[in-house]
Amino acid sequence: MQIIIALIVFSVIIIIHELGHFSLARKNGVTVTEFSVGMGPRLFTIVKGDNGLSIKFFASTDTCLNRADWKEHTKYSLKLLPLGGSCMMLGEDEDVPDVNAFNNKGVWARISVIFAGPFFNFLLAFACALFIIGKVGYDKPTVDVVAKDFYTEGEGIQVGDVLKEINGSKIRVSREVGYYLAFEGCPGDSFTAKVDRNGKIVTVKSPYYKNKEGKITLPFDVAYGRVGIGPLNVIKYSAYEVKLWIEITIKSVGKMITGQVSKDEISGPVGIVDMIGDTYKESRSEGVMQVILNMLYVTIFLSANLGVMNLLPLPALDGGRLVFLFIEAVRGKPINREKEGMVHLIGLIILMGFMFFIMFNDFAKLFHR
Repeated sequence: MQIIIALIVFSVIIIIHELGHFSLARKNGVTVTEFSVGMGPRLFTIVKGDNGLSIKFFASTDTCLNRADWKEHTKYSLKLLPLGGSCMMLGEDEDVPDVNAFNNKGVWARISVIFAGPFFNFLLAFACALFIIGKVGYDKPTVDVVAKDFYTEGEGIQVGDVLKEINGSKIRVSREVGYYLAFEGCPGDSFTAKVDRNGKIVTVKSPYYKNKEGKITLPFDVAYGRVGIGPLNVIKYSAYEVKLWIEITIKSVGKMITGQVSKDEISGPVGIVDMIGDTYKESRSEGVMQVILNMLYVTIFLSANLGVMNLLPLPALDGGRLVFLFIEAVRGKPINREKEGMVHLIGLIILMGFMFFIMFNDFAKLFHR
């Protein structure tokens, strides 16, 4: 069951991404030759043409529609492997003498089509956050534990304080304390925090704390319980939830580039499916609603992550395509299509090699658990 749920979550995120490309392509008059759910061989294809709906089972690219018909109608296909999807556009990777071909549209229209995929991922994350926060509230960063005998009365952080900043980093939800420690650590001998104490902002300067394991950390913990809020704040904190995950993904990529993340901390599709399955198993004893909330929370994380990763300025990714389009916008003419295609092809080969390595690493971690 957990594998099915994991595949559904993963597929929905990718389909929403492709739906972004599809929606803006149609909006800008770009012919979409095929919108498909899944990958691999087609199980069946639906074509809405002049004579109504046409359905072909086990349709191949050649037998479903002839080349001329592609310019007029969009194929909607269901494919064998229930993972992902695609949006194929006329003239996306080649010069086609058709007014509705992708490469014959204005540069800003093409930019909007490419950017729409990641943007729809952010919208999906926002919609999931709206449901979660509207249902159970947000994790208010209220101090609930202070290291015993670390402070004298009134000297430092107190139970009941609501954190606002640590060393200049804004704290809006409890989880950010853990993220701050993960990305920033404990620089220097002390830290400065701003807290809301009974409605008054108080600045506290404090030394760090060495716990029983000898680790240097903050001398307090925050509560992770959810606090209910009104409709406007639900929207505010939902938007912030998406912003937070975008920032975390960008910082994580930075750590990967600088070699601060080991290969065991990186997961691909296999690792993600395993993680979703573990989350499902851990939450099913708490009831259906808790499973739904946890799956939506996983969707926020993955959808924001996919949106950011696709915007990286790397060949074959949406971000790489946007780089070429912005260059075209600045210089007033496109870069040679063949050269651009070659760059994306090389990037795709490198990307596939990296994905193969990640998949191998995922299986290795599974077998060594």
